[in-house]
Amino acid sequence: MLPRFLGLFFWMAIAAIAGFWYADLIGALSGALLVTLFTNLIDLWRAQKISKWLRHNLVLEPPVLGGLWGDLIDRLRRLLSDQKKQTASHQQRLQDFLLAIQASPNGVVLLDPEGRIEWCNQTAAQHLGFDTKRDLMQHIIHLVRDPVFNKYFAQESHDNEVVIEGRSESLMKSVKLSVQLHAYAETRKLLLTRDVTALAQADAMRRDFVANVSHEIRTPLTVLSGFIETLQSLSLQPEERANYLGLMAVQAGRMQGLVSDLLILSQLEGSPLPQLTEQVELSALMTTIEIEARGLSDTHIGAFDTPQVLEFNLLPAIHLIGARNEIYSAVSNLVNNAVRYTPAGGKVTCTWSEQADNRLYFSVSDTGPGIGSEHLPRLTERFYRVDRSRSRESGGTGLGLAITKHVMQRHGGELKIESELGKGSKFTLIFPSARYLR
Repeated sequence: MLPRFLGLFFWMAIAAIAGFWYADLIGALSGALLVTLFTNLIDLWRAQKISKWLRHNLVLEPPVLGGLWGDLIDRLRRLLSDQKKQTASHQQRLQDFLLAIQASPNGVVLLDPEGRIEWCNQTAAQHLGFDTKRDLMQHIIHLVRDPVFNKYFAQESHDNEVVIEGRSESLMKSVKLSVQLHAYAETRKLLLTRDVTALAQADAMRRDFVANVSHEIRTPLTVLSGFIETLQSLSLQPEERANYLGLMAVQAGRMQGLVSDLLILSQLEGSPLPQLTEQVELSALMTTIEIEARGLSDTHIGAFDTPQVLEFNLLPAIHLIGARNEIYSAVSNLVNNAVRYTPAGGKVTCTWSEQADNRLYFSVSDTGPGIGSEHLPRLTERFYRVDRSRSRESGGTGLGLAITKHVMQRHGGELKIESELGKGSKFTLIFPSARYLR
């Protein structure tokens, strides 16, 4: 700044001396005035170039000026560059924030003071059936036509969430959504949606489980209570008393089996996954299971009926890796089920085999009545029965396949079920290569 004033003063002094030389005092003043005017015109021209550069949003190259104006342009350029970097950084942060919201498993909808959609992520669009572009600035009530939501939206307080029906791609699948409104920025609202279908199903399964357990225990308890009352109130012959006691023992055994299976399920769900350190000798395991199966077959088939054919095909020198009691439960459940549901004269075939995919297969085939295809997806549900009366006659608890499936999942394997009405059934356990060795 100082050199500029010194330069201006120098040229004004030169002009004044020259003017004084030609026209005395008036010439001196005129010379100084001309220098000032000329300097102002140059500054005005330079200011015009800077103004043009700024008016065009910095698209043009900055003018090349020296002196004070050059310093001013450099300072402006640095300030504007810093501002541009800050703006870009803020925009990037906003973009990252929006991307994070887009990736959220929960739906997010931003509403203006009138309740119109300003922005929503893709999850919310899927939950509520929105189009993220077409439905912008549409009122939320016009799009979510649910009486529960309409009543909730009209409330002054939104401290609690409500559960409504969500949009589903399939008519066979019901979707439950938890929605809640939150106020922000004084007059705007934030709508959050969460898919609680799995929680609702788990709650329904819990209620069904309690109801099923109560029902399964109540039935034998009712029978036992009746027999006990009969024994207490009537004078019975020894043969009748022995018959009643035998029936009571059967019902007590049913309850004991049910409680045992429930305890097994509880242990499976609450214990850590099986390690790769314990080895189970396959031949010894199958020897125990075969003895039990043949004993069950003898009691299941009447003395005058054609006996069942039980065939066991083993692989030599195979060791399974995992929890012995769990593997025993899975394998014995399949074998015992086949024996129970195969009629007299039928055949049950149990086969171990190694396949080309390096996995170990255990299959149980029977010549029983078979199972309809509509029942197959639900067979591993707890207490699910195709025919309740037949299941009670066979003595099953309705938990065997649920236990088997759980065991296989814990061992990294799978349970495969094939069946056709009138043609028997085939249940297969598939163990991964890491779960067995020779």
